[in-house]
Amino acid sequence: MSRRCELTGVGPMVGHNVSHSNIKTKRRFMPNLAAIKVQSEALGQNFTLRITNAALRTLDSKGGLDPVLLKAKDEVLSPKALKIKRQLKAKLAETATA
Repeated sequence: MSRRCELTGVGPMVGHNVSHSNIKTKRRFMPNLAAIKVQSEALGQNFTLRITNAALRTLDSKGGLDPVLLKAKDEVLSPKALKIKRQLKAKLAETATA
């Protein structure tokens, strides 16, 4: 299981530990991931996604999973999130024509 946010695509970053004597050693900065159950209002389902806590705050401010997925670029979304986005677009197109 990769350490990558399913909504934003944020992954591990690389940097240095810097000692008091200014010796630099490599380290990795891991994203703060949490497995969260998120509800889609349009689909009426719960989905479990591994997202960062920053993405969780974005979900709260934007109004839920549906608006965030519709605005997100396909390149940063995980295959699971892309599948949810396709289902969401199909459901919205279905309700718009009806």
